[in-house]
Amino acid sequence: MSQAPVDADNFCYRHPGRQSFILCQRCGKTVCPECQVQAAVGVHCVDCARENRPVRPKPRFVTAFRSTSTQPVVTYSLIGVTAFFFILQSVPGIGSYVTQALQYAGAYTQPALGLPLEPWRMLTSIFMHGGILHLLFNMYALFIFGQMLEHTLGRARYLTLYLLAGLGGLVAVDLIASPAQPVVGASGAIFGLMGAFFVIQRHFGGNNVQLLVLVGINLVIGFIPGFGIAWQAHLGGLAVGALIGLIFTKTRNARQKNTQILLLVATGVGLVALTVVRAIV
Repeated sequence: MSQAPVDADNFCYRHPGRQSFILCQRCGKTVCPECQVQAAVGVHCVDCARENRPVRPKPRFVTAFRSTSTQPVVTYSLIGVTAFFFILQSVPGIGSYVTQALQYAGAYTQPALGLPLEPWRMLTSIFMHGGILHLLFNMYALFIFGQMLEHTLGRARYLTLYLLAGLGGLVAVDLIASPAQPVVGASGAIFGLMGAFFVIQRHFGGNNVQLLVLVGINLVIGFIPGFGIAWQAHLGGLAVGALIGLIFTKTRNARQKNTQILLLVATGVGLVALTVVRAIV
């Protein structure tokens, strides 16, 4: 800081009755102790400090939807239900029967292949897993992305996103994979959360480079022989999740609630229609 001359008009520019010998480092105005703002070098007056205030960077994720959710109840419930089914799968003597009764394969929705039609497996298989590492990875991703999305979207929207993305992943399995290949796991739903998270962040200017890297790595792993990963479910879940994320961002206004519901219903109907068409063809 610099000292003002003794014979100068050494009175604060904001408080003319207060004598001071300290000058603003930027503009040279006399400032009293109340009007001094500490800077990296010396002091600034309040006006210069206000002008020099850095612009706040955009947040990495913006809460853009009104939500009354204070605790991620749905996320914890999904983790709990999935863990419960995995425990059942691990019980000696009955575990294999549980897996066989709830897993999904295209043959269960394609009547020409001779198996009984059991389309409900497209939802139950979301809660099944093929091993402890498979379970831990998916539940960790659900814990991370689920909490943020549940708080942002609200419980009903979030649960709708999770189930439709999981269904979208298995529709992709039905359309692309071998109908005789059974699949289990929440990977389609998890990729759906990532897809929605990416779209919402992108819409509000968040930084999503790390998420792109994470999604890219997991997509590539799905194509590596020997891992036994249903990459079709990853792609289907990612696409449906991104679509639903777009629906949410474009229908945020309260007066668009009915439009939002209609578009979500249309998404679900479209997925069912694809399954029906595949069954007929």
